[in-house]
Order: sequence, then C-alpha cells, then structure tokens
Amino acid sequence: MPDIGTFVFTSLGPKEVDFVAVASEEELPNGKRIFVTVDEYNLVVFNIAGEYFAIADLCSHDNGPLGEGEIEEYEVICPRHGARFDVRSGRATALPAVVDIPAYPTRVTDGQVEVGLPL
Repeated sequence: MPDIGTFVFTSLGPKEVDFVAVASEEELPNGKRIFVTVDEYNLVVFNIAGEYFAIADLCSHDNGPLGEGEIEEYEVICPRHGARFDVRSGRATALPAVVDIPAYPTRVTDGQVEVGLPL
C-alpha cells in the first residue's frame, strides 16, 4: 500500500488521477460491492443507491481488511472492532479509528465503473 499520509484522494482533479475500469455496471448492481487490486492498491468498490464509491480495503485502526464490514447508509463498519468510515470521503467517523482512509473518485464510462488512482 502506498504511503497515504493525510491525502484526501477524493479531492484530486481529473488531471491528477488515472481512471481504471474495475467492473461493468452489470457486475456491480445496487447494494453490492466488489474487491479489486490495481497495482499496489487493494480497493473495495460499493454501489449504494446507484452511486459508486471506492475506498482502500484497510482499517486505519489496525491495518486489517475493512471491505467485508456491514454498510449503514454511507458508512462501512469494520468487522473486527467496529470502527466506521464514510465511503464517500474515507473519513473515520467512529472509534477506535481516528485516522481517515483513502477514498478514490469514481465515474462510469461506456457502462464501465472506473476508479481514479493518484498519478
């Protein structure tokens, strides 16, 4: 995993990311998630009410996987210790996590869900 520092990836503009197709819209229907690895990035991509969100599959509390956690509205809940993260921004919203995680911009092009990764 690259050093994430305090970077807010969702604020990167289109010239600062390289969009990569990760699934077709049919492969990621409403209410579902997929796990993908692109280069050194382990991601979870969610479809919540027809909107796509991508985050690092990483709980900042203990560096364990996050993506299998339950979703409540726009929050994913860490399956081990209950930390919560907003999938729209990566912001840590509940203890024990206090450090945000990467959230990546998404778009749909020609029926393909794409995630923007930092250049």
